Amino acid sequence: MEERISKADFRNAMARVCAPVNVITTNGPAGRGGFTATAMCSVTDEPPTLLVCMNGRSEQCGLFLENRRFCVNVLAHDHQTLAGYFAGQQADMSARYAAAEWVDLPSGSHALADAIVSFDCRLTEARLVGTHHILLGEIIDIRSRPDGNALLYFDRAYVNIPSQMGSFGG
Repeated sequence: MEERISKADFRNAMARVCAPVNVITTNGPAGRGGFTATAMCSVTDEPPTLLVCMNGRSEQCGLFLENRRFCVNVLAHDHQTLAGYFAGQQADMSARYAAAEWVDLPSGSHALADAIVSFDCRLTEARLVGTHHILLGEIIDIRSRPDGNALLYFDRAYVNIPSQMGSFGG
């Protein structure tokens, strides 16, 4: 019988994986919500689809599942405070949204006005795996800006890597 990897070992290993920091928002019949996530990636470009993982114990899960829409806002390095708010440092949703400027998207979700890129998504599937929901979203609109350095998370801390790092191997 194979030995299972411990939760602590898995978390410690995943802390060593650098990931972009995103604020995921929703707005619709169930209300407005948002959370910070690093578990986001592309799935396919036909049709353009991405996935986001959300803790199933989150009080906001119902909002996202009922609204059937969400927006992935890739944060810039100067959004660290906002990332903290949406990670739970600010419990009041109105105060979270008041901390930044937002743009309404075709789906009704909100895009961070100065995000590196915002993906407006229609929820096509939600699957519970262990403690988290995997939310699959077909992208219906994209907003992006031509500059800025992404806010990254590595080794349990925010990091900033300049976007103009030069070429590799040189």
